[in-house]
Amino acid sequence: GATTNAAPTSREPGFVNKLSLEAAEKQSIAAAAAAMVKPGMSIALNSGTTTFALAAQCTGINDLTVVTNSPRIAEAFYAADNASQNIILTGGIRTISDALVGPLALSALGQLHVDVLFLGVHGMTVEDGFTTPNMLEAQTNQAFMRAAARQVVVADHTKWGITGLCQIAALSVV
Repeated sequence: GATTNAAPTSREPGFVNKLSLEAAEKQSIAAAAAAMVKPGMSIALNSGTTTFALAAQCTGINDLTVVTNSPRIAEAFYAADNASQNIILTGGIRTISDALVGPLALSALGQLHVDVLFLGVHGMTVEDGFTTPNMLEAQTNQAFMRAAARQVVVADHTKWGITGLCQIAALSVV
């Protein structure tokens, strides 16, 4: 029978390469997620192109605390110059997907508690759950999950059926 060539589990195309892919779908997902965000909340946004789209839709929400490991997401909030918002950038080592990871990020996230995490993922399958090609990103995303009272995955349809090298969590966790 015919089969397709599966993508390597460690392949990471990077933030810039993924930014224009499924742009309209990411905007729709971001709009639905932004409707969940209310003034006074603390939210976490991990690094990713869909969470970046969500950030752009949340810059006008007052009295918001945002925790992120994405310099691009932090910059989107800083550029909006909303003085009522608190932006917390975890620090860490930068990956090809523009995520800050490693001991500094883990230490920061281990001290925080947020109302909701909006989690972008590289891939998801029934068998492997939510995955990423980067081990340090998996650890950082797991720390984000532990810091959040609620987790919401924001991912377009192209993530379904993709397995990255490292599991973030089983589907049943979210």
